[in-house]
Amino acid sequence: MPTSPTLNKSPLDKKPPLKKTERRALLWDILKKLAVFAQPYRLIIIATLILTVLGSFTAQVNAFVLRYAVDTLTEIATLSEPWEAGVRMLTIISVVLLTKEILSIFISFGQRFYGEKIRINLSRDLSQKIIERILTYRMAFYTSSENDSGKLQTRIDYGVSSLTSLVQNFFIDMLPLFASAIVSLIIMFSTNVWIGMVGLIIIPIYFFISQKQAKRLQGFRRQMRGFREAKSGLVISLINSISVVKSFVRESIEAEKHLTIQKDMTNNQLRIRSIGFIYDAVKTFIEQIGVVAIILLTSYFVLKGQMTIGMILFHVMLFQNVAAPIRQLHRIYDQINNALTYAEGFFEILEDDEQVENITGISSKNLKGHIELKNVDFTYPNGTQALKDVSFTIKPNRITALVGLSGAGKSTIINLLVRFYEPDAGTICLDSQNLADYDTHELRQNIGLVLQSNHIFSGTISENIRYGDMTASDDDIVIAAKKASIHEQVMSLTKGYESSAKSLSGGQQQRIALARMFLKDPPIVFLDEPTASLDAIASQQVKKSLDLIKKDRTVIMVSHNIAQIIDADDLVVIENGRVVETGTHEALYEQRGKYFEIFSAMSDSLNLDKISQTLHG
Repeated sequence: MPTSPTLNKSPLDKKPPLKKTERRALLWDILKKLAVFAQPYRLIIIATLILTVLGSFTAQVNAFVLRYAVDTLTEIATLSEPWEAGVRMLTIISVVLLTKEILSIFISFGQRFYGEKIRINLSRDLSQKIIERILTYRMAFYTSSENDSGKLQTRIDYGVSSLTSLVQNFFIDMLPLFASAIVSLIIMFSTNVWIGMVGLIIIPIYFFISQKQAKRLQGFRRQMRGFREAKSGLVISLINSISVVKSFVRESIEAEKHLTIQKDMTNNQLRIRSIGFIYDAVKTFIEQIGVVAIILLTSYFVLKGQMTIGMILFHVMLFQNVAAPIRQLHRIYDQINNALTYAEGFFEILEDDEQVENITGISSKNLKGHIELKNVDFTYPNGTQALKDVSFTIKPNRITALVGLSGAGKSTIINLLVRFYEPDAGTICLDSQNLADYDTHELRQNIGLVLQSNHIFSGTISENIRYGDMTASDDDIVIAAKKASIHEQVMSLTKGYESSAKSLSGGQQQRIALARMFLKDPPIVFLDEPTASLDAIASQQVKKSLDLIKKDRTVIMVSHNIAQIIDADDLVVIENGRVVETGTHEALYEQRGKYFEIFSAMSDSLNLDKISQTLHG
């Protein structure tokens, strides 16, 4: 039976549970980081705090009104004509309560509105900041197994939501209750020290129980994070591989995989809820003990003549105001632990300085395209060594083809030349200058990259072509499309260049990518299997466009297409990550070495004899 994805892939899941001191230090560290994002909203925060204080005073009005009503009714009941005094009392009570409610509506609205505004703005700023940040990271960050699309999305989404939920719970839910509790406790102490002590004693007891509850749930919450990451990755993988799943009729197996992880998540959630129910019951029981103690103690003072009967309900309501936020302490601990669990991973992504690309350096204007690799070694982040002591030279304004079997290291060389990765050893020079010394962004502005499958963005054809030069005019886009042999097909569409680019065929999308390249007009172009997934007619059309691209540029090409290889000026033959031959097609063919072997295999696969007989028969 398929098993659920292992949960120890998440970096946080590998770590042991945090000790109390570590958790406090981490929480303080996260709060300091969060304060940086909250700094622009300090005036809103101050306004929220002022409204919260005002709200905490209005929350005590009911207790005072109830005390007044009971005591006054006790006195009125002894009068011979109680109705006039009773109506006066009810009028006063109604006016006070209605006035309090009107004030509370405005105060509560302002407090919740500003609190929600802080939360929404922080959510936007956190999301924007991390997107801007990861866009500066090296390609190795995205190819790491720890940062596959499902895990990365989960860590970002839940990191933002947990941090903003912490802010929401603090400013909107918990802060008003705690402010009301403090005011209530002060009033209780002002009326009677012993009554105040009962309200004060319950606080550390609740803290202790809530802390135990949070500690008990900590491991389950870490597990839940792992389940969510695994589930997200599973869904994305399923969508990406749906054609394979259906072609092998494996729908039931994929459904079973999803069901397994869903069951694991359900069991984990039930454990979390059951533990919460038990602790909530204990806290409710302790609260009732406090209520009984308040009633008994106040009744004692009433019998001694030191308090009125109304003080019983007065103290009970004040005690409820004290107990209400304390009763919700587990929510604070839940939010804190969620923040620690998810925010730690969120800030790990946000502060991974080692992944930031070095974009500063010398200018790469007026490049000629003389490239030299000297004793280059490279190993991918997963541990696969792709290149070993690679050395060769690429001459400017010539076409150089990298030839070799699949997995030889050809595309890896392209990745290094575009600086998606840095070599582990050796140097790469461009126009006699170390490639690492160039400004990365400016360097890529002067390099064009055409892949086997080029990404087409959601949007119009015009928008996709303009991606090559955001300042290009509509006329520039049309010229680029004509060079890519796609203009006529675009104009045949109902909306022309405003048609959706996603609706085009594979060959048409490839030519849109080529038009993007023409618009960029770089002096150096890398072609990595640009026609590999196209049919013969589409390949022929794309090849005509490629021939235009190759003129007066330095071109480095990876291809298994025999026609493109023999068109190259120079060949570099690679085997198992090493350069084994360099030279022209004619010279290498005469050597009868590795290139001869590869070329012969290509020729045999084309069945040239049969083709020749057909053409000349």
